[in-house]
Amino acid sequence: MPLVPRSSYYDKHYRQSAALLRARRPYLIKNAVTGLAIFGFAIGVYAFTIKAVSQDDFEDVIIPDTPLQSGKAHNATTTAGASR
Repeated sequence: MPLVPRSSYYDKHYRQSAALLRARRPYLIKNAVTGLAIFGFAIGVYAFTIKAVSQDDFEDVIIPDTPLQSGKAHNATTTAGASR
């Protein structure tokens, strides 16, 4: 007994029959156009995103000259300064 039940639209080698090809024919052009539209939209969003991100040069990001002290020493000086 086969795992996949037989369908009248496929032959014994699971190839499409003429009936299936006839049934799908009216939708072939509409499905192809819809697929191309979705593909074009996805590529457009991707291209726009890459272009928008590549324009940022990060000049407005402040880079500190010296590395920050460890958290424990920084908190001790902050607490001591706040108690004055």
